[in-house]
Amino acid sequence: MKTRKFLSVVLFALAFGTTSFAQKIVKVGGAAMYPSKNIIENAINSKDHTTLVAAVKAADLVETLQSKGPFTVFAPTNEAFEKLPMGTVETLLKPENKKMLQTILTYHVVAGKMNSGDIAKAIKMGNGKVILKTVSGATLTAWMKGKKLYITDENGGTSQVTIADVNQSNGVIHVVNAVLLPKQ
Repeated sequence: MKTRKFLSVVLFALAFGTTSFAQKIVKVGGAAMYPSKNIIENAINSKDHTTLVAAVKAADLVETLQSKGPFTVFAPTNEAFEKLPMGTVETLLKPENKKMLQTILTYHVVAGKMNSGDIAKAIKMGNGKVILKTVSGATLTAWMKGKKLYITDENGGTSQVTIADVNQSNGVIHVVNAVLLPKQ
């Protein structure tokens, strides 16, 4: 009986240990981002992404970003949204601007899961840059300076990936420090 209890405890410990080890938990905005949760389930806990979450809700994209995916999301922080001209966010959140907001938000999403290593490899194969097709149908250009990953939008605006490889159950998030804007 003691042997059976001991084996049960050992098996439980091994299973729990393996699960914890296999799932790298990254903190974003002071909150743990769990690889077992989807993009929305994690994003709502980040204090650095309250503006992005509000925008996703206003654009009716919650269900999309909770779906199977996979997606690669370049997620602007609250500070990134604050860099936009005064009143821009408030204007975009109005119901009459929902289509424009959807276009801007889906411009930050690439179909498929691309971690930073995948992007770096594609950049190397592309002789220093790679063009990424977004869910909105437009393009972003990824490039590196040293070991830092940058994303440039169609207008020449540049954003740095500040936290890479935040794995989700339906993709990966890369935190960026500027909002990317498609050509109008």
